[in-house]
Amino acid sequence: MFDSRHIKTFHEVVRTGSYSAAARVLGYTQPAITQQMKALERDVGTPLFIRVGRGMRLTEAGEALSRQATAILDSMSAAQEQINALTRLRAGRVRICAFPSANSTLVPETLARLTAAHPAIRVDLLENEPPESLQRLARGECDISLAFTYPGLHEEVPDELVEIPLLEDQLTVLLPGGHPLARRRVVRLADLAGERWIAGCPRCRANLLHECAEVGFVPDIAFMTDDNLAVQSLVAEGLGIAMIPSLVLNFMRHAKVAGRPLQPASRRKISAYVLREHLRIPATALVLDELRAVAANKTGC
Repeated sequence: MFDSRHIKTFHEVVRTGSYSAAARVLGYTQPAITQQMKALERDVGTPLFIRVGRGMRLTEAGEALSRQATAILDSMSAAQEQINALTRLRAGRVRICAFPSANSTLVPETLARLTAAHPAIRVDLLENEPPESLQRLARGECDISLAFTYPGLHEEVPDELVEIPLLEDQLTVLLPGGHPLARRRVVRLADLAGERWIAGCPRCRANLLHECAEVGFVPDIAFMTDDNLAVQSLVAEGLGIAMIPSLVLNFMRHAKVAGRPLQPASRRKISAYVLREHLRIPATALVLDELRAVAANKTGC
């Protein structure tokens, strides 16, 4: 393994033809040049120069290193330029894995802000519900995961992940437009005991069962789908009611449905998760900052 400073000095000695000339160019003393070349010869395990009268010439090993020195220095310079571009946010790639309603609301607004200020940052979008999104993060398949949790459910988060809370998203009951309870401003969950339900993803379904149990009934789940548009269409046709996050209603509202706040109030917490060491990566930290700024403007934050 070579010291890059020694390679640079060696290249200058070969280019200028002497230690003293290289010292003048590099701003070193001649003894400092001599010490660096001795250190480099120790690293390679063989002499690089031999004295010829008052001058010097390269050994066979020196010739071999000289042929590669320019390529080595060019490669190091290119690597430094790439690193500078990443740290100064002129380049970078961030992979975000989020659940559908976040990919339809938080993520597009975040990317619009990011693109306006840092157009060279590239973002790859992946989609998974939790806990799969968190597992993908732990496996290194993405850089940021957006996930939600419910206060009444015990949910494990891998120890190596750092949570960055973004907002609290209020849950609403979605009713057919002609439903008698749609005339109310707030709907008591206990009043929905006799309804047929449409349940969502496994985590949302577990929360529905938990909250209904808290007020004394088991919901009659007639359909299960994690497609938000399908849920609203089923409700619109009078096939059941659903518990749905307000974030979904920000971008999707069927003309034949009505969303009403629940009593007792119910919320889910939306957070971003990253591996601890990724907090120091400039592009990742920038995306997290933009996510926080967008989330701060959402209802219920």
